[in-house]
Amino acid sequence: MENGKGRQYSFFAFLSRMKHIYRWSLMRNVNHENIQEHSLQAAVIAHALALIKNRYYGGTVNPERVAVIAMYHDSNETITGDLPTPIKYYNPEISQAYRDLEMVSREKLLSMLPDDLASLYRPILFYDEDSEEGRIVKAADRLCAYIKCIEEIKAGNGEFEKAKIAVHKRLMEMDSPELKHFMDHFIENFNLTLDELN
Repeated sequence: MENGKGRQYSFFAFLSRMKHIYRWSLMRNVNHENIQEHSLQAAVIAHALALIKNRYYGGTVNPERVAVIAMYHDSNETITGDLPTPIKYYNPEISQAYRDLEMVSREKLLSMLPDDLASLYRPILFYDEDSEEGRIVKAADRLCAYIKCIEEIKAGNGEFEKAKIAVHKRLMEMDSPELKHFMDHFIENFNLTLDELN
């Protein structure tokens, strides 16, 4: 060891760069949102969806694990950047190429950890997107996009009108009672001002 230090790893320093990766880059934004902010919001909402699923719909998912997965679900974008949705899903070839790039970038992040920690982070970065946990994280991710549209429109930005309709359609296509519960009981208040919330 040199100066009392062992080998240094870059994983957490790389994750701290999440605050420099902005979402919705092809659209005019009143409030710019980075993926670090988005990840916290996604974790909070995913945790809530898991609790709702367990409390009201007979679920048995681990809300804390769901929240952690949501915290890290976009972490690979520190390497890839945030590819706008219209490009990401333009055609099957681009979608597959981006998914392949996501896998490579997640491996790259894991390589920035010592092996014994990388093995603990692997199931977080490479979670099963088709599992109950994965579907909850996807629902939370889409809810965050819908909330972003609401907030931008509320701030007078008509740029997000069509995006709101498209995201709402994708939300309604999800077979998720906990998502519907959230929409029925919590989503409308995102339209309120601070004084109205009080």
